[in-house]
Amino acid sequence: MATTTTTGHGQADLRVEHLNEHRTEPVASATLAGLRIATGFVFLWAFFDKLFGLGYSTPSERAWINGGSPTKGFLGSIEAGPFASTFRSIAGDWWVDWLFMVGLLAVGLAVMLGVGLRLAAVSGTVLVALMWIAEWHPARFTSAGEPTGSTNPLVDYHVIYALALIVIAVTAAGDRWGLGQAWRRLPIVRRHASTLS
Repeated sequence: MATTTTTGHGQADLRVEHLNEHRTEPVASATLAGLRIATGFVFLWAFFDKLFGLGYSTPSERAWINGGSPTKGFLGSIEAGPFASTFRSIAGDWWVDWLFMVGLLAVGLAVMLGVGLRLAAVSGTVLVALMWIAEWHPARFTSAGEPTGSTNPLVDYHVIYALALIVIAVTAAGDRWGLGQAWRRLPIVRRHASTLS
């Protein structure tokens, strides 16, 4: 239930409604926990799909465990942007595959579990920022003159994921339905709280 405060301003009264914090707080923390779990699932799903070829974006014959490269298809097909040739040149390199897959797994697990959210937010933001740069949404046409299919030159799902990761980290969203509080009580985390909490 909202409480109402009436304040006088000359001849007119201004009515200000205040929401009871004890009612909105559980809804907000549950919403943030849901956002955390969903965002973590995005990263974990991408990891498992690339690893096993679950048939969504990665067919089983191109699965990492079957000798496929998790980065070759995406990076090898980059046709727009100032770094297109750089991304194409590293597509499928073993170290790029490993960094990408370890990043997906680490960010996904940390976010799903609600632990190490600051580090996960920074790592995940770097990962999706690099993917945004690779896709280069400001470009309307490829180097061959074909339309890129970009629907927005600045904001796409990579930007939304980065913002979600940052919000999750700064609001301690790992405390609800996660291991955030237990994580912060660990001695090593307390010693390095600015990085690991």
